[in-house]
Amino acid sequence: MIITKLEFLERARIDPPTLEVWIEEEWLIPTRSAPEPVFSEADLARAKLIHDLIDDMGVNAEGVGVVLSLLDQLHGLRRAMAEVLKEVHHRSGHSSEQDAGPSANEVQDGG
Repeated sequence: MIITKLEFLERARIDPPTLEVWIEEEWLIPTRSAPEPVFSEADLARAKLIHDLIDDMGVNAEGVGVVLSLLDQLHGLRRAMAEVLKEVHHRSGHSSEQDAGPSANEVQDGG
């Protein structure tokens, strides 16, 4: 779902200068669209996380950047692992057919 800048500001409960800082820091990377950026539900969840880090946990700006970077790395690794597992399952599906030995028809036919 596409979220306009105004809607994002309201839902994330932040003011425009704060949003600009978060974008400059690359804590949020909205999709650029003329004339204003648009946001996703993932961006909104990220903004809520930033709020939690700063307001509830007392994390400073440098710490927020580190946490978000680590979180991005974790998500990237999860995507990569999912692809690896998908490939392993795909390959094991083909190899199990080959490794199963001759079929009942092949045994009856003397194959």
